[in-house]
Amino acid sequence: MGKGKLKKWEENATFEHVFEPPLDGIIGGRDFMKGTWHSEVFGNNNPITLELGCGKGEYTVELARRYPNRNFVGVDIKGHRFWRGAKISKNEGLTNVAFLRTRIEFIAQFFEENEVNEIWLTFSDPQPKDEKGNKRLTSAPFLARYRQIMPAGAVVNLKTDSPILYTFTHEVIAEQKLEILVDSADVYGELIQRIDAEMKDVLMIQTAFEKRWLSEGCKIHFTKFKL
Repeated sequence: MGKGKLKKWEENATFEHVFEPPLDGIIGGRDFMKGTWHSEVFGNNNPITLELGCGKGEYTVELARRYPNRNFVGVDIKGHRFWRGAKISKNEGLTNVAFLRTRIEFIAQFFEENEVNEIWLTFSDPQPKDEKGNKRLTSAPFLARYRQIMPAGAVVNLKTDSPILYTFTHEVIAEQKLEILVDSADVYGELIQRIDAEMKDVLMIQTAFEKRWLSEGCKIHFTKFKL
């Protein structure tokens, strides 16, 4: 275990807005935090947005800066990664940001029915070796989990450099007859020319992964759809 990781884990434990429960979400016979994010974490009834697989938490923090009247939770299994976002949000005094360490397959253990309003998937692992695709965060099993915590018609945003994940997501959307709200295989090409200023501002947020892929000449894909 590297000293850097250990130091970040130790600092995460001091942050009031970082939650690292048992992975299955069960503490003392009840689901951890389920149904209490508004009252116990954020202290308001503003809509909650999740960034699943948030990495360093860059998108989570940037969204929180842009939307002070919304709440944002970055979720990732690797706490030493989102340590950066947690530290930045604490230093900036952002009160509408939290981070949760868990596996995405357990997400329904941490949020109540209809407790989440929107989901962002930013540069999720495309799982190229997963032939059935069930490990991909836009697969039918994962969409079923999201439905447990979101109201009907809630929105999922996928931003990816992976043609595999982009194409796979479209196949799932077609199979489930879901409504696509915004879609493009080239975010910085034709899409930027036809979206409003607010949407453009959000899509221009760039994570370290995205900057890397752009420097290598990759196209960035985006799909926004309703569950």
